[in-house]
Amino acid sequence: MTTNLHNPVQPQPCSILSVKHESEHEWTFRVESGARPQHGQFMQLSIPKIGEAPISVSAQGEGWLEFTIRSVGKVTDVIFTKERGDTLFLRGPYGKGWPVEQFRGKHMVVITGGTGLAPVRSLLRMFAGNPGYVEDVRLICGFKNEGGIVFHSELEAWKDCFHVTYALDADMKEGWRTGFVTEFVKEIPFDSFGGSYAVVVVGPPPMMKFTGLELLKCGAEAEKIWMSFERKMSCAVGKCGHCRIDETYVCLDGPVFPYTVARDLVD
Repeated sequence: MTTNLHNPVQPQPCSILSVKHESEHEWTFRVESGARPQHGQFMQLSIPKIGEAPISVSAQGEGWLEFTIRSVGKVTDVIFTKERGDTLFLRGPYGKGWPVEQFRGKHMVVITGGTGLAPVRSLLRMFAGNPGYVEDVRLICGFKNEGGIVFHSELEAWKDCFHVTYALDADMKEGWRTGFVTEFVKEIPFDSFGGSYAVVVVGPPPMMKFTGLELLKCGAEAEKIWMSFERKMSCAVGKCGHCRIDETYVCLDGPVFPYTVARDLVD
């Protein structure tokens, strides 16, 4: 599936290739598609007569895209009834993704909270599959509890190629730490990076707010931090104003923003 050049908001029917149960509330749908989104972009997934929802692309390959979806409303509830062979309607990709070229050769710090791991999963897969693209990766992933953990096999595999810190907010799990991700920011050796680094932060708004503040406190430069905003997009092409914050249209100017912009985006 590719974006309709004559009508950029016209959904295209796509077949579901597989459905995987990730956690208590998240499922990953692999959908047949020829679209080639940038890492961090999103698509609009829709069900006729029900509605549509903006979902980040969590992985991609030749002829397919994956979307990791949490059931939080009428559209996603219906999507969760779909099975392999059924049809989903897609349009996009939309928005600005991660500035991948700016990350080349740098020390990468990636900090995620809960399903905030989904919008950076394809980026992390790219780093893991292309050794040397970045200097190294320090990955801090936090989840509320064990039942909320997603991408189990990849979290395990990333231990072999990244410096990882996996944590649960309060629960205990063998090999994992306990506490919020902000507690582990002080362990990042920014002084050793020689100024050549970039930081990616994705999660619930409070998590991103306090992680950003902690990063600054621990020596990270605001200009080297990037965040992705989860927001209810509607038209996704900057016409309806549904996602607007002040003069910023998240669907066009984001969902990925430099922290120097993101820290001032308040509803």
